[in-house]
Amino acid sequence: MKELILVTSPPACGKTYISKQLATNLKHVVYLDKDTLIVLSKQIFAVAHEEYNRSSDFFEQNIRDYEYEAIVDLALEALEYDDIVLINAPFTREVRDKSYMDSLSEKLRRKNAKLVVIWVQTDVKVVRQRMIQRNSDRDTWKLEHWDEYIAGVNFDIPDELNDPSGREQLLIFKNSTDDEFNQSMRESLQILES
Repeated sequence: MKELILVTSPPACGKTYISKQLATNLKHVVYLDKDTLIVLSKQIFAVAHEEYNRSSDFFEQNIRDYEYEAIVDLALEALEYDDIVLINAPFTREVRDKSYMDSLSEKLRRKNAKLVVIWVQTDVKVVRQRMIQRNSDRDTWKLEHWDEYIAGVNFDIPDELNDPSGREQLLIFKNSTDDEFNQSMRESLQILES
């Protein structure tokens, strides 16, 4: 059965590194990163004469959901040609929205594919340090307004992803230390390859 793997978490939890390592080690996988769409988003900010701020109302109203729609459409199309598609994207709101996840699961069932969500669990102090280290303009506002930003971020494992039927799969990838990363990578690959 084909699989759509969503590697999800709030920003700077380590999704990109984890996603690339998983994609490198899995066979027949298409890797998609929602950050690839940032170049388009920056252009929308520029054309609208808006400050580049991915935490702004402008971003929420005019860009955010369209980025997700585009990356999911690309993934669904890619599943026509390969067995596994892995999307690296926060999906922080979507994974807590039962109707969104049900709709995505139904689209996948029609393609004879299943959904696997990998939730990256990282300590908030580690997240802040990683944001500082990666020195990206997408984090400028977040770091300058850390208390305001972090108050709106939910690091809890999404209860909504608990699927007793077993049709969908939730994997927790602990990533606050190197040891946690190594153990979670081994466990995740073992489950995904079985």
